[in-house]
Amino acid sequence: MTGFAEQTGLIPPARPPRRYLWTDAFAVCNYLELFRRTGEEHYQGDAKRLVSQVHRVLGRHREDDSRQGWISGLDEKEGEQHPTQGGLRIGKELAERGPDEPYDDHLEWERDGQYFHYLTKWMHALDCLARVTGDSVYNQWAVELAKSAHARFTYTPLGGGPKRMFWKMSIDLSYPLVASMGQHDPLDGLITYQQLQATAVKLSDLHAKSPLGQEITELTAMCEGLTWTTNDPLGIGGLLSDAYRLTQLMISTSLRESDRLVSLLRDAEVGLEAFVRSRSLNASADSRLGFRELGLSIGLHAIVKMQKDIEQHPENFSNRHELHTRLSGLTRCLPLIESIENFWLKPSNQQSQTWTGHRDINSVMLATSLAPEGYLVLQ
Repeated sequence: MTGFAEQTGLIPPARPPRRYLWTDAFAVCNYLELFRRTGEEHYQGDAKRLVSQVHRVLGRHREDDSRQGWISGLDEKEGEQHPTQGGLRIGKELAERGPDEPYDDHLEWERDGQYFHYLTKWMHALDCLARVTGDSVYNQWAVELAKSAHARFTYTPLGGGPKRMFWKMSIDLSYPLVASMGQHDPLDGLITYQQLQATAVKLSDLHAKSPLGQEITELTAMCEGLTWTTNDPLGIGGLLSDAYRLTQLMISTSLRESDRLVSLLRDAEVGLEAFVRSRSLNASADSRLGFRELGLSIGLHAIVKMQKDIEQHPENFSNRHELHTRLSGLTRCLPLIESIENFWLKPSNQQSQTWTGHRDINSVMLATSLAPEGYLVLQ
C-alpha cells in the first residue's frame, strides 16, 4: 500500500495524481484495516487523504475537457461541501465518447464516464470510513452519491414494468454510454443502499432516518425474478462479499432477507463449480488477470465469517439450516484462496504483462485479499 501511494501520487501529494475509482475504493478499506491492525493514526490519515484526492480529481471534469470545475455543476464552495453530488468519473485514460460518436466495443473499455458498480464500491468505502471514524459526513456523501447515481442510471422501459439500469453513463450523467444493464448492478446497489441507511441510523443522522427508502423499494422490485449466476471469478467474489454484507445487516438491523441470502449463496456455488471446471487457474500468468481472481479470493474469505456469524446469531435467520448446508458446500473451494494469493505473490508472475499492465488494481486487490477485514467487515 505504501508503494501504491507513491506510484499514484497520494504520497507525496505534490505529484500529479493518478486516480481510478475502483482501485481507490479498495485502497481506502485497506488503509482502514492497517489502522485497525496497528493503531497507527497515519493509516487513517491516508484513507482520508485518498478520499479527498479522489473527490478533487474524479469529482471534477478532466483536464483535457473544455468543461471545468465540479461535474455536478456546483460552484467551488458548494462542490467542496457536496463532492459526490454529480457522481464520480471512472478515471479511464481516454476521454468519454460524445453523444454523436459511433460506438466501438473495444475502445469503450478505455474511455472515461461513470460506472454504477464503481460508484457503489465508492459508497461502500465512504461508509466504511464513516463507521471507523464516527464522522457522519462520509456517510452523507455516500448517500448523496447513491441518490444522484440512482436518479440517472435507472429508467422505466417504454413498455412499462420495473425500472432498469444503464451500465455506463456520461461524465455529467446526461446520457447513457452503454445502455445494457450490468448483471449484478441492481443487487449490489440494493445491499449498498441498505448498508448506507443502517449507518445513517446508527450515527443518529437526524436529517434523514430513511434517506434511501424510495431507492431501496425500486431496486427491490428490480431484483425480483433475477438470477445472479456467473462463472466470472470477480463476479462470484462480488456475490460472496455481498452475501456477507447482507448477513451482517440482518444481524445489526431488523432486515429480513434470508431467502435472498440463500439465493446468493446458491448462485455463487453454481458459478464456482463452473469456474473450477474451466481450469483457468492452471494457465500461465500471461493468460490470467490478477484482479479478477483476487476478487474471488476476497469473496471466499467471507465464507467462514458468514458461518461464524450465523452460528452466533441463529435467531436472525429463519432458514439457518439451509444456509449452513450452502456454506458447507462452499467451503470446498476455500483452498482456492491460498492458490490464488500464492500465485500472484510470486515475483516472476508479477513480471507478466497482465500484472504490470494493471499494477495498481492488482497490487491493491492482492493487499485486500491478504487482509480482507477492512473491506468485508462492517466495523
